[in-house]
Amino acid sequence: MGKEKTHINIVVIGHVDSSKSTTTRHLIYKCGGIDKRTIEKFEKEAAEMGKGSFKYAWVLDKLKAKRERGITIDISLWKFETSKYYNQYFLMETT
Repeated sequence: MGKEKTHINIVVIGHVDSSKSTTTRHLIYKCGGIDKRTIEKFEKEAAEMGKGSFKYAWVLDKLKAKRERGITIDISLWKFETSKYYNQYFLMETT
């Protein structure tokens, strides 16, 4: 039986417009939890709406209202693993 992965919980809270969504999604991307093609898709969509800096924030923001208003309406949860470290990360971000 293989070694069990270490679980690491990350919770991000902060004031409105303090870039919580952008920071957390960028972290997920840099750790390999989101592929480059997905980020490029969001980058294109964000640019078309005049919100180019939102490409990372949109990773979990599926609702059109969230994207148009540039806000996260609820709690976002994401689980990802890295190939470099033997860990599972659980990320929760809220406004």
